[in-house]
Amino acid sequence: MKIEFYRHNINDDDISRVNQVLRSIFLTTGDQVKEFEQQLACYLGCKYAVGLTSCTAALHLALLACNIGPGDEVITTPMTFIATVNAIIHTGATPVFVDVEPDTGNLDASLIEKAITSHTRAILPVHLYGQLCDMRSIREIADNHGLYVIEDAAHCLEGERDGIRPGQLGDVACFSFYATKNITSGEGGAIVTNNQEIAAKIRRLSLHGMSKGAADRYVKKYEHWDMVECGWKYNMDNIQAALLIGQLDRIDQLRQRREEISHRYEEAFDNIPGISYPRIKPGNNKSARHLFTIWVEPDNRDNVLHGLQERGIGVAINFRAIHLLTYFVNEYKFERNMFPCAERIGDSTVTIPLYPKLMDEEVTYIIDALREVTRDETVFIS
Repeated sequence: MKIEFYRHNINDDDISRVNQVLRSIFLTTGDQVKEFEQQLACYLGCKYAVGLTSCTAALHLALLACNIGPGDEVITTPMTFIATVNAIIHTGATPVFVDVEPDTGNLDASLIEKAITSHTRAILPVHLYGQLCDMRSIREIADNHGLYVIEDAAHCLEGERDGIRPGQLGDVACFSFYATKNITSGEGGAIVTNNQEIAAKIRRLSLHGMSKGAADRYVKKYEHWDMVECGWKYNMDNIQAALLIGQLDRIDQLRQRREEISHRYEEAFDNIPGISYPRIKPGNNKSARHLFTIWVEPDNRDNVLHGLQERGIGVAINFRAIHLLTYFVNEYKFERNMFPCAERIGDSTVTIPLYPKLMDEEVTYIIDALREVTRDETVFIS
């Protein structure tokens, strides 16, 4: 059996909407982007949304809109994709890591205050695998120290914790619509915020710092534009937005299927020696169920990884601990044992397929394959 790591959920209606855009005059940022932004802000219960080219762009501009730059420090997690930290570096600021919760992989809010210095300007939590961090605690810490909170919600569009959605307690929340995300435009991203000034600045910076976009200049009577600050080219186009609009309408239905598959995995893996997995916090906590990653003995991780591949199952690693990657070791002098929980996860994790088009028989095949490749191995101690 061949099981891809991911299959997207684009359907004929989405393709038809894109075809309409392609047959129109206006391909860049226009009415489709505006419609998607309004839809996204409404879905998340926030006032403003801005469509962008990637979550990396969203993080970069969110930091800049909060006036973060050289000499500043931003507290974040070493258990994430490199884009999170690269966005901090691109502003000239310094990333400061704190370790993660051993049972979820999320930023450990109880460790944040010890990392705050006179140079700290923001906290950048990452809602890993689809589960929100403890945003109430993080917001309280930020308020006590006068810090911004910028959420990396690339995994967590549908998530909720303690009645809070992404963007509702943070100053800005950033999203990804990359090819393997729960809704996708191939590449793409967005921010949401309740701060009008931040939204306006991000929109302006995404268009070179210009006072008017193409739609403002050409759709109606021509209006002259100005460049009021130096920006980037990060704006979402109508083609990307057209792909996303219908998927956002179906997003909760798609999540429900991933929830069903995740429950099957969890029930099975609770009874397979050698496998553990991140836990969903009890209570009013809805995970977006973006990824399902398992934890195995580090010495056996590559055997499991390759064993699944040999059986036709697509796999990934989400993620290696960032501070142990060559650039960060060389640039910041990080060493092993500085963030042991993140290191343990990075050394032991294997991500397995999780998407709505995964068939029941494919889920059974994945579970049986994992039972085979982990047989007779020592149970992983989480």
